[in-house]
Formats: sequence, C-alpha cells, structure tokens
Amino acid sequence: MTTRTKPGPRERLLDAAQELTYRQGVGVGVDTLLKAANVARRSLYEHFGGKDGLIAEVLRRSAAQDEAAYRATMAAAGDDPRARLLAVFDQLALVVEQADFRGCRYLAADLALADPDHPGHAVTREYRATVTGLFEVELARLGHPRPAPAAGQLLLVIDGIMAAGATRPDGDPAGAGRELALSILAQAGTG
Repeated sequence: MTTRTKPGPRERLLDAAQELTYRQGVGVGVDTLLKAANVARRSLYEHFGGKDGLIAEVLRRSAAQDEAAYRATMAAAGDDPRARLLAVFDQLALVVEQADFRGCRYLAADLALADPDHPGHAVTREYRATVTGLFEVELARLGHPRPAPAAGQLLLVIDGIMAAGATRPDGDPAGAGRELALSILAQAGTG
C-alpha cells in the first residue's frame, strides 16, 4: 500500500506562484497566492521572507526548468552546433503556439518589478547569462567570428519572439525569428 504525501506549504506556495505569476504577472496579490496554495500568511514569511522572496524563488525555479529545456532541446538535435541552435528556434515555434502561452516570464518580471534592487532581477540576469553562455559555446564551435555578441543577438531575437508571440499571436514571430537566427549563424566562417 502506498501513501501519497501532500506537498508542504513551501511547495504549494511555489506551485501556485509559478502558475499565477505566469498567467497574471508578478503583481498578483498575496491573498490570491495564499488562497491558491491553501496556506496561511505565516507560511509565506517563514519560507520566503515575504512576496519578494517568493517571486525570486519562483523565477529561480522556472529558470532551472527552462535552462534544462534549452539543454534538452539542443542535445536532442545532435552534435552539430548549427542544428542545435536552430532546434531552439523550432522549439520556440511550438511554445508560442500553445493556447496558454503568455510570453516570457523573465521579461514580464523585469518590466513589472520597478525596484532595481528587487531580488528577482538578479535571477533574470543570471538566467539570461546562462542561456547566452549556452549559445556562445555553440557559436564558437560553429566558428562564428564574434560568438559572444552573436549569442547576445540570438537572445534578443528570442526576447522578440516571446514578446511578439504574446502580443501578436496571429503573426509568425517564431518564423521571423528563425530567419534572423539564420542570418546570425551565416556569419560563421566569414571572419
């Protein structure tokens, strides 16, 4: 006989906040979060020190999941760096087509968190640096003459895909973004 253990208050808060902040933004109210998680206000402060700590932890958790998804997508594409990078854009096309797609949670958080010292900003910066680093490695393997700036350009294209995918879903931002990515990749071997 197996018994299921119900997630504790910390996990329930994280689960609820991860879903609600994606759907409604980081400005979602504390009472809404507490109700969705079915926890007392005290749990929020005990586990996260308050809403700011919860938001930062949700961003950290999401970043780990998204970084793993980037790595898995690239690994599934094989060993060719060009194919690995283009696989990211092919995957993004699937992501932005999902009915519940709401854009980039990191961009939305950065825009909504007015305090430049909010701990969430450090998480989003680290996330972007990690993703850019993944791209830079592949671009260097491809022989791109400027892998670091090109990696930043690819991330900028992804930000554009995510923003346009949320605000102009009838367009083809992923297709346009893939074309821009191809232009960046085409510079490999020209230096």
